[in-house]
Amino acid sequence: MNAIKEITSLANPLVKDIKALAQKKNRDETNLFLAEGLKLIIDALDLGWKLNILVVAKAAIGNPVADKTIARALALGAEVVETSEKVTAAITRRDNPQAVLGVFEQRYKALTSIKSSGTDAYLALDRVRDPGNLGTIIRTADAAGVKGVILIGECTDPFAIETVRATMGSVFAVPLYHASEIEFIAFRQTFEGIVCGTHLKGAVDYRTVDYSKSPVLIIMGNEQSGMGEALSSACDKLIRIPQQGRADSLNLAIATGVTLFEVRRHALTLDERTP
Repeated sequence: MNAIKEITSLANPLVKDIKALAQKKNRDETNLFLAEGLKLIIDALDLGWKLNILVVAKAAIGNPVADKTIARALALGAEVVETSEKVTAAITRRDNPQAVLGVFEQRYKALTSIKSSGTDAYLALDRVRDPGNLGTIIRTADAAGVKGVILIGECTDPFAIETVRATMGSVFAVPLYHASEIEFIAFRQTFEGIVCGTHLKGAVDYRTVDYSKSPVLIIMGNEQSGMGEALSSACDKLIRIPQQGRADSLNLAIATGVTLFEVRRHALTLDERTP
C-alpha cells in the first residue's frame, strides 16, 4: 500500500503537474482532470471513477470522513499527498480552497452504447462555449433524470475546472458523450424515439408535445448562433418556449432547464430528498 507523501513546495513537480491541468492541452494529453471537495470525491469513488491522486490539506487530517477517504484512496492504489493550504490555493487558484482535491481520469462513453427505452431522455448540446453554462446544464440534467449528455462539435471542455465546479458533482453522475455533427446525425437516425430541438423559429409550443410515450432526445443550440441548419433538419419537431417582455431569448442554461423539466414532468415526483 502506498504511503502519504508530504509536499510543501510550490516547485514540486507533482504540484506543477496538477496545476497544469488548468490547461485543456494538458488535460487532453494526460486524460486527467481536477475535482474539488470531499463530498464530490466520495461521490466519484462511489460511482466507480478512477482516482489517480488525492490531495489533502494538512488541516483536514484527523477529520474522520477525510481520513476514511484517504484510507480508501490508498487501498485503491491512488497517490495521496498532504499539503499546506498555500499549495492547495496555488493548485486551485482560489483564496479559500477546498481542503481535499482529487485528480481523476476523464470518462466519455460511446454513442453506440446508448440503448434508449421507455421514456428515457437524452440531451444534446450544439457547440456550447461557456463553461458555467455547461456545468449548470449537466447539473440540471442530473436533477431532471436525463440519461446522458451528448456534446456536439466544438463544445467547451466538461472537465475544465470551472465546468466541474458548476456541475456540483453531477459530472460524475451523468454519462457524457461527444461527437462531430456528422457522427451525431448518423446516431440520430438510429435513435428510436422523438427528437426535438429548441429553435427561435420553432412553431411548436414546447408544452404541447407529449414526451411520455417514447424516448426523447432534446437538442439545444449554441449560445450566440443557436442550432445549426443540419441539426435543425434532423429534428422531428422544432420547439420554442413562449416569452413575454423585451428579451428575445433566454440564457442557454435556463432554457435547457425549463425544457428538461417539462420533458421529464410525467416522471418526476416529490420524494424524501425534496426539502
